[in-house]
Amino acid sequence: MSGKVSIKEDTIIRFTNVRLVKDGRISAQDLWIQNGKILNPEPVFYDQRKLADVNIDCSQMIIAPGYIELQINGGFGYDFSNAQVDMEKAIKVVSTGLVKHGVTSFCPTLVTQPASNYGVLLPRIKRGTIERGANVLGVHLEGPFISVEKKGAHPKEYIQTGPLQSIERIESIYTDLSNVSIITVAPELDSNNVIKHLAEKKSLIVSLGHSTANLSDSERAFRNGAKMITHLFNAMPLFHHRDPGLLGLLTLDNERQVYYGIIADGIHTHYSALRLAYHANRLGMVLVSDAISATGLESGIHMIGTQKIEIKENRAYVAGTDTLCGSIALLDDCVKYMRQMVGCPTVEAIECATLHPAKALGIESHKGTLNYGADADFIILNDELDVLATFVAGKCVFVSDICQLLLSILE
Repeated sequence: MSGKVSIKEDTIIRFTNVRLVKDGRISAQDLWIQNGKILNPEPVFYDQRKLADVNIDCSQMIIAPGYIELQINGGFGYDFSNAQVDMEKAIKVVSTGLVKHGVTSFCPTLVTQPASNYGVLLPRIKRGTIERGANVLGVHLEGPFISVEKKGAHPKEYIQTGPLQSIERIESIYTDLSNVSIITVAPELDSNNVIKHLAEKKSLIVSLGHSTANLSDSERAFRNGAKMITHLFNAMPLFHHRDPGLLGLLTLDNERQVYYGIIADGIHTHYSALRLAYHANRLGMVLVSDAISATGLESGIHMIGTQKIEIKENRAYVAGTDTLCGSIALLDDCVKYMRQMVGCPTVEAIECATLHPAKALGIESHKGTLNYGADADFIILNDELDVLATFVAGKCVFVSDICQLLLSILE
């Protein structure tokens, strides 16, 4: 094929000569899509006697589900925690920037804020699709119900100290949870089982982090419905053999899977710790970037929330300190680092950024998979895991300069 074609409604596109990441393995299968969904070709071919309208030879490249980012503070010069930011533009810029790195869905993350800011910021971040960009899955609220002792880069003066009083108190701070997908809470603050009430809310998961919790507090929070751990190893006590705290949840023998975010950028988490976590609980590992506004920008002073941060030597610090405050890597870098340093199979590294985060959010029926009927959010990779092209809802939203095979359907 040559030249561009217009993809009309009901157009069937078939990707051939390709290796699919599906069902826990990489295998030679064609991928069929139609109307933004993964298509089962058998009834189309055998029952309807139809052929694909467009055929794309992928030259033995890999097709994987699109990456899902559950913790990203901003990027490309925009900070989601800045109450003065043009949020519509910020979401658009980050969303369209992320697809170049294989991310097809993400959770904009807000760090601890002045209480008045939540009523300003949250109504501006809506779930949904962005034209030629990644889907917004809902906000990740990282604070302010966290431990002062493990605040990391969060401003101390805005942390809500003391025990969690009630679900009504939390709702009064946030003002609106309708577009929130994740709330990070320190479990030792929950003496009133507030986490249980939060976890009962539809489309909302509780993640445990920025915490000094012991294992007993951690297990109680998990039994009350918490589902995830926020950036494992970071902003929590070091492992202790008599009381491993939050880290002990990785080996919890329970019918429910524990998921945990981990920043696999080679800076926030040593490769040895990455290996330990992987071998302790590989099915729960969720790669996150924790990327900040300076991601993609040059070295210098930038803002995250109400604090100044400094980028130097490919690291982000609270300005004037040696405290790390977020990554400037992106999720495709994390997947590559994971495969290289852990030595795990390619499919497992990819699933840590696709299937696992989808399962953590409970959206694996339509995201993070190439199963029939799922959303046609997927990426084309080479064997080095470079992102060659990205599709969201069946539309090609990014194609690399070196990948010419898809230019014919790029609108």
